[in-house]
Amino acid sequence: QVQLGESGGGLVQTGDSLTLSCTVSGGTFRRFALGWFRQTPGQEREFVAAISATSNTHYKNEVKGRFTISRDNGKSTVYLQMDSLKPEDTATYYCAADSSVRALLRPQEVAYWGQGTQVTVSS
Repeated sequence: QVQLGESGGGLVQTGDSLTLSCTVSGGTFRRFALGWFRQTPGQEREFVAAISATSNTHYKNEVKGRFTISRDNGKSTVYLQMDSLKPEDTATYYCAADSSVRALLRPQEVAYWGQGTQVTVSS
């Protein structure tokens, strides 16, 4: 059974940095495409970033240049480095895993989700 567990969320100020981690157990980590999504109350879960099994990366336009997704296959962990945080980045952040980046871009069909970690950016 594949399980994902996020950590690293918290309360920060505008302009600060934060790194989220997501460790995956079960399955073959190196074969997964991995992604980060975020959700605010009353809104749909939205794509933030993804990394393929071959480490090609993809980003939501508004986070390009500020967020960096990376993976460590030896630690079965995917990271989201978030710099220059803004209040509008406040959300619950979820990691996800699936067979391809294309599959991750259909959130309603994503195979595996973490439980989420809260990120709050104060102004």
